Order: sequence, then C-alpha cells, then structure tokens
Amino acid sequence: MLKQREMRRNDRVVSEEEAKNILTKAAYGVLATIGEDQYPYGIPLSYAYADGKIYFHCAKDMGHKLENIKYSDKVCFTVVGETKVLPEKFSTIFESTVVFGKVCEVEGEEKIKALMYIVEKYSSDYITEGRKYVEQSGHQASVYKIITEKISGKSRKM
Repeated sequence: MLKQREMRRNDRVVSEEEAKNILTKAAYGVLATIGEDQYPYGIPLSYAYADGKIYFHCAKDMGHKLENIKYSDKVCFTVVGETKVLPEKFSTIFESTVVFGKVCEVEGEEKIKALMYIVEKYSSDYITEGRKYVEQSGHQASVYKIITEKISGKSRKM
C-alpha cells in the first residue's frame, strides 16, 4: 500500500489537473525502479501520457530497466516541465510532476495505440510515416504502461 505523504511546501502544490498537464507536455521523464539487489535505478526516457496512463517503449526483453520491472512492478515516474534559473534570487521557476504506480507490458491493439501516442507526441508532422514505421518495426519493441496510483505536482512561478 502506497503511504500518503503531505508535501512539505504546500504553497507550491498544483491541482491534479495541472500535474497531468505538466505530465502531458514535458519532453521526457525519469523512470525509477527497484531491483533484486535493492538498489534504485532511474533512467530518462521518452513517453506519452494518454488515457490516464504513461506509455513507454524499449528494446524487447533486455536491459536493467526490464530486469527491475520483472522483480517489482512498483515504479515512480518524474517529469520536469518548464524551468528558468533565477541566479540573482538563488532560486528557480519550475514545474514538476511525480507519479507512483504499477507498470505492466501491453500487447496487441493497445501496443499499437501506445506507439502511435508516442509518434504523435514526438513526430506530429509525420503521422503517416510514423504509422508505417510502427507497422513495420513495432514488433521489435516492448511497450509498457504505468497505471497511476498517485499523482502530484508542484511549481514555483513568478
């Protein structure tokens, strides 16, 4: 069971809707997993947030990330949206979202749909070419989704 913690800086908490908006528009995220050796592993990756789930792809059946996911399906996913360093104020304008959830592999139509969400996010001017690429090469990738158990966000704006 996920322990509910209160955010230390309550004045920076954003609504769930805004946290989801940050998640939708951020360029990349960091997936944190835990392995059999009990060490955490955080890896930056491309993703798409759609239908209330986070989708990502990777090489089929190999790598540290997948070993950890096989060990434990519990993950944390973090994105940082827009930022601006304010050197004269020793501070930063920022926005971020943190998601806790469980990850599982997707197959069939959901896999194709997830890959297309990723194409739409990163290659929106090339949808036709992206669909062809997914049809030809999608079988070479594994696709996973994170089912959200908790989402929170915070920001500092001027």
